[in-house]
Amino acid sequence: MTNHEIVAKLWRLCDVLRDDGITYHQYVTELTYILFLKMAKETGTEGQIPVEYRWDQLIKLQGVELKRFYKELLNHLGENTVGRVRNIYAGAASNIDEPKNLEKIITSIDALDWYSAKEEGLGNLYEGLLEKNANEKKSGAGQYFTPRVLIDVMTKLIAPQPGELCNDPACGTFGFLIAADRYVKDHTNDLFALSADLQEFQQKKAFSGCELVHETHRLALMNAMLHDIEGPILLADTLSNQGKKMRDFDVVLTNPPFGTKKGGERTTRDDLTYPSSNKQLNFLQHIYRSLNTKGTARAAVVLPDNVLFADGDGASIRNDLMDKCNLHTILRLPTGIFYAQGVKTNVLFFTRGKTEKDNTSEVWVYDLRTNMQSFGKTKTLKEEHFDGFVAAYTAMNRSEVLDERWNVFTRQQITAKNNSLDIGLIRDDSFLDYEELLDPIESGEEIAAQLEAAVLLIQSVVKELRSLEVKSNG
Repeated sequence: MTNHEIVAKLWRLCDVLRDDGITYHQYVTELTYILFLKMAKETGTEGQIPVEYRWDQLIKLQGVELKRFYKELLNHLGENTVGRVRNIYAGAASNIDEPKNLEKIITSIDALDWYSAKEEGLGNLYEGLLEKNANEKKSGAGQYFTPRVLIDVMTKLIAPQPGELCNDPACGTFGFLIAADRYVKDHTNDLFALSADLQEFQQKKAFSGCELVHETHRLALMNAMLHDIEGPILLADTLSNQGKKMRDFDVVLTNPPFGTKKGGERTTRDDLTYPSSNKQLNFLQHIYRSLNTKGTARAAVVLPDNVLFADGDGASIRNDLMDKCNLHTILRLPTGIFYAQGVKTNVLFFTRGKTEKDNTSEVWVYDLRTNMQSFGKTKTLKEEHFDGFVAAYTAMNRSEVLDERWNVFTRQQITAKNNSLDIGLIRDDSFLDYEELLDPIESGEEIAAQLEAAVLLIQSVVKELRSLEVKSNG
């Protein structure tokens, strides 16, 4: 049985809980509590779990006794353990009221083909479950799930290396850092050839994140653990003063949440030069300020269109970004790839400079939006859709790339337009060019004559109608 088939079976178990009023997102959280115990048993990593609360004890019980014990288990693991176990179960509470439903979930999980799951990787299985949840519109989870193919493309182009500190300040379920870890492992001929210190660094320090939502933070911890990543994952608001200590990174990969602060208030961070009620503008400031100034620190960030053209602080932040960093590439993404219908997004790629001024001289823009199909559940985004962009991005000489979607703008051109980065979109063939429907270059006099003739015709028709009305009344 493949992980895909196991994920499908796990997802169908949600039907069991419908009568309990369990939402999809609550179901995934509930599964996390139970799967953690089962996966710890399967991987021989139950050391931090007290013997009396391990999987073998849970599977023995039934009915009301099982429900009572499960509630006790959640409380104990959330209050009387340490490390990741305590973080995963902190504040945990079950939403399952019917004991038979809880029993069905546990026995079904126990009966899965765990040998095959371990062969494919338990981390991959759990990621598949998170992706399934994100793709289910009713779950509402898509707000923190970036399409896997986009994560992989961004990670490949940023190319994290062994020994680098990588961060996601809005890490969701930790997908970007999972991809970064996978990239490093896939591109290191022999990870075990690294020094013992570097191996420990990769496992315990290289990949870090921050997540504001408690339930999502719990999923991120589980995801990281199943991929053998022990880097710090903060439960905090990056845009509060807690975010000030997140700095000196070599790599940032992220998709910050869309929208504004509640009530439109400005960020509580006291170190941002241009505090704004626009969360993405604040995240953008945090990100480029969090990169070190060695000259190689780099970021790839998903941002909505409004960040590219917002006036006031928006223009100042974009100017500050282009001063402090080399904003070398913008990818205009197609529509329909995120949960909110019609949201238009982009990926900004930039490298922090060693100095504070004039690091951007030109910006290359790739338009993957215009004259593209709209993506969604039935038409999914695939790696091949990015082939043209990847070829242009990685070209030895970008100016030699022959692709109408690929254009360059100088810093002077951008400055002249109030630092607007809403640039690079090509002609949209889906719109009629009404000018082409007119006769070739009609003069102003000809158009005026045509209008005058039309007015006279209308006046004549009105006069005729009035005449007929008089006759009929007579």
